[in-house]
Amino acid sequence: MPIITKITQGKNNPERYNIFLEEKFAFSVDETVLVRYQLTKGKELDQWTIEEMNFEDEIRKAFNKALDFLSFRMRSENEVRQKLKDKEFGEAVIDEAIKKLYELNFLDDRAFSEALMRTQMRSSKKGPKAIQQDMQKKGIDKQVQKDVLASYSEEEQLELAKEMAEKIADKEKTKTPRQIEQKISDTLLRKGYSYSLIKLAIADLDLEKDEDQWTDIVAAQGDKLWRKHSGKLTGYDLKSKVKQGLYQKGFPAEVINEYLEKKENEDE
Repeated sequence: MPIITKITQGKNNPERYNIFLEEKFAFSVDETVLVRYQLTKGKELDQWTIEEMNFEDEIRKAFNKALDFLSFRMRSENEVRQKLKDKEFGEAVIDEAIKKLYELNFLDDRAFSEALMRTQMRSSKKGPKAIQQDMQKKGIDKQVQKDVLASYSEEEQLELAKEMAEKIADKEKTKTPRQIEQKISDTLLRKGYSYSLIKLAIADLDLEKDEDQWTDIVAAQGDKLWRKHSGKLTGYDLKSKVKQGLYQKGFPAEVINEYLEKKENEDE
């Protein structure tokens, strides 16, 4: 069996040691492996022990890489696994490193999922469906997703949805109620809220317009449609096209008729 003839401390990393067998460099190990296997000059090593030490050392390397990766923020198990795969660690080594991370509470997919959900609720005001998609991308187990999302109450969802609905309504106040509702619905759907909850969020909004507001709104949108179609259409055809467009945008018939009558008087 080969004999350890020299042990030197690593230059770049003092916690690693270079092992020389029969005066030739053989491998390097972490300090914990050195101590565990009582590696000293003159010790004989069989091939099985060398392979076992190398495997344990690889686990230690993977564990340290994972710790470095986790030092920036919480990660899911899947993210850590992928990072270690990218670093070209073997599956068996990764499995052991992941196991150790769980044992020492450096990994916890449930806690990670809860933190992810709360962050997405606060920063992006996302609904459960969008958050579930984020969890899936992180490789979270489906049952864990379900358990964590169960704590996202309908009251919390409605509160956040209402906040966004009110903000959109204020920003889009130069639009018709139908246009505002559509904008709110599209936004909240993209954010991951259900149709039923979106209806509740919109129900409490006061989107009604007074006469002066309708006059201003129809003038702005009607003139835009008029300019768009006046290059190709005239007379009755132009009025019909603009009227159709305003109907689709949710303007009442009387508001549209008043606008078109005013446009006729301007042309005369």
